[in-house]
Amino acid sequence: MKRLFIALLSVAASTSFAQTIGKITDPVDWINPLMGTASKPDLSNGNTYPAIGLPWGMNMWSPQTGKNGDGWAYVYDADKIRGFKQTHQPSPWMNDYGAFSIMPVTGKLRFTDDDRASWFSHKAEVSKPYYYSVYLADADVTTEITPTERAAQFRFTFPKTDSAYVVVDAQNKGSYIKIIPAERKIIGYTTKYARGPLPKNFKNYFVIYFNKDFKLAKTWNDKKLNDKDLELTVDHAGAVIGFATQKGEQVIAKVASSFISFEQADLNLKRELANDGFDATKAKGRAIWNKTLSKIAVEGGTIDQTRTFYSAMYRTLFFPNKLYEIDAQNQIVHWSPYNGQVLPGYMFAGTGFWDTFRALYPFLNLVYPSINKEMQQGLINDYKEGGWLPEWSSPGYANIMVGNNSASVVSDAYIKGMRGYDIETLWQALKHGANNEGPMEAVGRDGVKYYNELGYVPFDVKKNENAAKTLEYSYDDFTIYQLGRALGKPASEIDIYKKRAMNYKNLFDPASGLMRGKNQDGTFQSPFSPFKWGGAFTEGNSWHYTWSVFQDIDGLAKLMGGHSKFVTKLDSVFSMPPVFDESAYGGVIHEIREMQIANMGQYAHGNQPIQHMIYLYNYGGAPYKTQYWVRETMNRMYKATPDGYCGDEDNGQTSAWYVFSAMGFYPVTPAVDQYVLGAPLFKKVTITLENGKTVVINAAANSDNNRYVQSLQMNGKPYSKNWISHSGLQKGAVLNFNMTAMPNKTRGSNPADFPYSLSTEK
Repeated sequence: MKRLFIALLSVAASTSFAQTIGKITDPVDWINPLMGTASKPDLSNGNTYPAIGLPWGMNMWSPQTGKNGDGWAYVYDADKIRGFKQTHQPSPWMNDYGAFSIMPVTGKLRFTDDDRASWFSHKAEVSKPYYYSVYLADADVTTEITPTERAAQFRFTFPKTDSAYVVVDAQNKGSYIKIIPAERKIIGYTTKYARGPLPKNFKNYFVIYFNKDFKLAKTWNDKKLNDKDLELTVDHAGAVIGFATQKGEQVIAKVASSFISFEQADLNLKRELANDGFDATKAKGRAIWNKTLSKIAVEGGTIDQTRTFYSAMYRTLFFPNKLYEIDAQNQIVHWSPYNGQVLPGYMFAGTGFWDTFRALYPFLNLVYPSINKEMQQGLINDYKEGGWLPEWSSPGYANIMVGNNSASVVSDAYIKGMRGYDIETLWQALKHGANNEGPMEAVGRDGVKYYNELGYVPFDVKKNENAAKTLEYSYDDFTIYQLGRALGKPASEIDIYKKRAMNYKNLFDPASGLMRGKNQDGTFQSPFSPFKWGGAFTEGNSWHYTWSVFQDIDGLAKLMGGHSKFVTKLDSVFSMPPVFDESAYGGVIHEIREMQIANMGQYAHGNQPIQHMIYLYNYGGAPYKTQYWVRETMNRMYKATPDGYCGDEDNGQTSAWYVFSAMGFYPVTPAVDQYVLGAPLFKKVTITLENGKTVVINAAANSDNNRYVQSLQMNGKPYSKNWISHSGLQKGAVLNFNMTAMPNKTRGSNPADFPYSLSTEK
């Protein structure tokens, strides 16, 4: 009997291991918002926090385990929660702006973030995109949160006590608080931000209403309670309200905020929460997430693959977040992070185009074009109010990263079909940004005079990350050329951008077969180590940035000696040891460490510059190698667990790579009407487009072993190309992948089937 039982267990285990998931009705239930939260400054497994919010909402909420001002606001390995923070933080490296927090306390009145902290356990924590709950052991209080776009409800379940409190922390760097007991209300604002400059009137105004009279009301300043004043304007203001509670008594707090005024915050609360109870807001949030996520339905993957897919997809739906609000006349308005005025129209914030031009914005253009249309209108307002397009908005111009990649974001949207906004103003904005240095290094083009005259930014003129800038400017020029063509601009206006799109060739070193910094006199920078991170490059080395020729991969292959040598060069990335030279940084940055420990050679998937490189085998006639490495990367580098990413998640970009790759294709060259093929992860994927058409991707024989594409049919006809078109998908399509365990080394080997390159354009 015992042997039979063991045998049955063995069968059950093998069956469970092979289990695949069919149709699902509630994709939100598959998400783990804690994916990527087991991170720290010197090793990122995502650098995420459990974002409680709605897609593209103005605000998110998160439990706060770190001290006030710590970019690592929530770390999975922490033991204590210090508060529940309204956040707009895109990444720990960018930190936050406009944050404040709320925290229940019992017993002794404790209000500083150290003193009020409570032990908690993940065993008593529920984390969903639309709902969060945790038991705070020291306070014996369960805290629940459910959000809307600009508001939220809290539900605190207290024990029997005459000393129940709620602490509000408006943070330091200048804040205001006022308690209005007669209205069971607290109002306040915070002025703290991490990246600037911002106009002097920057404030995040908040209002909080409770459903219970206050027995106690006190303000506090830094570490001192104030027994006299219920209104306080100081460097670090806070409030405490208290009451007696019965065991299991639930106290509700309704909270909303605004960048415009207290009145607008009140309006946001009334509009979004109305008379809804906590559970009604929770149900609405759940429904919104299910509706948004259901645009892509996956079937036939494992439990882990399904969880990972929707957890990654969840991360693609937050940034950039809405900075606009709806006023009393139902007009869309925003506070401008450029001039401090309240102006009509859309505004978004919280994304870096250096990361997100690659896959996040193309993902929106495919699946959620209507929200990107709003974002394009927001970019118009950025330009009108600030004089430049942002490259990193947090919420105004942030002086970080390189490139002029707003050009890609604008051009890809128009080429992928966005219409109904002032594209002419954006065209002028692109030309302005491409030909001028901005008010800071990361806006406009740093080193543009050298670039336009020499065809590259020199290494020896004190322009940091010069090779990276050259390569990205070259691609950005290509996208401007593409947009100009789409707009019917004359050759006299746009041919200069086509010419500059070939500037990448100026940095190619025939001796090493890699990109290399070049001095002003035309000599290559020396000594040269292709393993040196930084210096001429941005968060990578020459092995990573050499492939940043999105617009002309065929031209790059020819520089390397032809398609066969190109493929061999790609292979080298994986076959080399993960050696590195960190001397430019004076220490090992986390991106280096993440490459070193991944056991994939020089391939550094945890950072953006090389993420497209796997797909480049399609340009050399070896798409089966793309199919192999895409599956390897998805299997090794992603899982819906706290350590489930392999580097910074970065505003949806690293997640968008996974979502695209799991569907079987990837936008190697934004601003071109093509996606480069890989191989789907699931047996079936259905994309419901906003125009009502569907794209169905079938791979019935797909499995862990069957990762190679033997053949492909599109709309019932054999299809040999290594790419599919965006415009073709928009008409509705059925792709049938015949998957096998052995690679088909002839399919896709004909140059006629290679994806787009500028130098082979007919």
